[in-house]
Amino acid sequence: MAGIRSKLVLIALAVCGAVQAQTPSAEVRKFLKFDQPLIALTHVRVIDGTGEPAREDRTIVLRNGRIEAITDGAAPPPAGAHVVSLEGRSVIPGLVGMHNHLMYTASINLDEDDKIPQPGFLVTELAFSAPRLYLAAGVTTMRTTGSIEPYTDLNIRSKIDKLQMPGPHIDVTGPYLEGEGSAFPQMSSLDAQDHARRTVAFWSGEGATSFKAYMNIKADVLGAAIDEAHKHGRKLTGHLCSVDYRQAAALGIDDLEHGPVFTDSEFVPNRKKDQCPSSGEIAASWEKLEVDSKQVADLIRELVARKVAITSTLPVFEQFVATRPVLSKQQMAMMSAESLRSHLNARAQAAAAPGRAAKLEAALKKEMAFELAFVRAGGLLLAGPDPTGNGGVLPGFGDQREIELLVEAGFTPVEAIRIATANGARYLGQLERIGTIEPGKEADLVVLKGDPTRRIADVENVEIVFKDGLGYDPAKLVSSVKGMVGVR
Repeated sequence: MAGIRSKLVLIALAVCGAVQAQTPSAEVRKFLKFDQPLIALTHVRVIDGTGEPAREDRTIVLRNGRIEAITDGAAPPPAGAHVVSLEGRSVIPGLVGMHNHLMYTASINLDEDDKIPQPGFLVTELAFSAPRLYLAAGVTTMRTTGSIEPYTDLNIRSKIDKLQMPGPHIDVTGPYLEGEGSAFPQMSSLDAQDHARRTVAFWSGEGATSFKAYMNIKADVLGAAIDEAHKHGRKLTGHLCSVDYRQAAALGIDDLEHGPVFTDSEFVPNRKKDQCPSSGEIAASWEKLEVDSKQVADLIRELVARKVAITSTLPVFEQFVATRPVLSKQQMAMMSAESLRSHLNARAQAAAAPGRAAKLEAALKKEMAFELAFVRAGGLLLAGPDPTGNGGVLPGFGDQREIELLVEAGFTPVEAIRIATANGARYLGQLERIGTIEPGKEADLVVLKGDPTRRIADVENVEIVFKDGLGYDPAKLVSSVKGMVGVR
């Protein structure tokens, strides 16, 4: 049954690879550096996404949107090829972002009691800026991991696939599967199994290719949603709270978002069934646990045995640590004035709270340690930035930062790149066509100035992004959205 589901998901997403027959629109052509049918990238360092060491001085031959060959740099390129000399550059697979919303926390407005007034926490759809920033950063495939405007996301995917606008291939996650009591008025409120089944069935028919459960969903409702998603060949992930990690794994969930240190409620004392404890209670329960403890080791063992993936989203937690670096000037220039004001105000408030930064830093380090232990035990770790939180994680920029933080967590650079590329492709059932640099695969590649195996920050130095063999100019994509993040 699992094999059938994988094939169905692959078929559902294969439309993403069928764009070669399309002609780029005038809008897309504004951002193209290369669109020749035969291209040779010469004298380049290849970091292929498999976790193997980098290979120096190679030529990658791209023909009609696919990788035709990888040869020694001394060999002559094919006759008629457009040659792009890339000395001092590295090529990695296109990033596969697994927690990459087309929405964003544009502004946090509090009332006189420092609470979010009704109707609650509203987020903004970034239909224009997010796809461009993701692609500019090297993200060639992404999962929306929860949609606030699912029809918008579906239409964006269609326009990108038809080459009417620039952006990555998109696995559109249906609307959040949430229970009662959500802080987000844009989410559903599912309180019955049949409601969950109808929701999953409807959005599967509308074109959603995955689903995400949220914090207040009840266990039996989650179980029904997982079962229905699997019937339609879809996978289901979750940012959970009322249901803990072990319960969700037993119900058959495919993936868990963020990692447990900030979200898994199973160690909260006297926890009530189907109720989400406070974030403070969850944090306190994990403060008392070490990653090498028997309780955590048992949790990891069960998740690995049940083949439940974990999505690392370290950047969204880092931004709450006031002692961590502020956004770069380039990132600030991308933000609307209100979004920048809101984010900086949130950081200032966090910095003013005595001891808060140290506690959050310790929790972040513990999450990093968990993710490393999870992978060393055989678990499948995915990567994504989650551009929500306090507004300090931007589409694309956050994907690059996630790779850097994985290295800080203890992964080698080639391991971190594999997590951000091949692992996501494997989870999506698309490893046969993307995720690594191999002959026969689609030409989704990122050209970096420098060598990220020696200096991981070089993942930020994106010079060209190839998607389906078309080479995009990241600088032009970024400059087209200055001041727009938080607006559209």
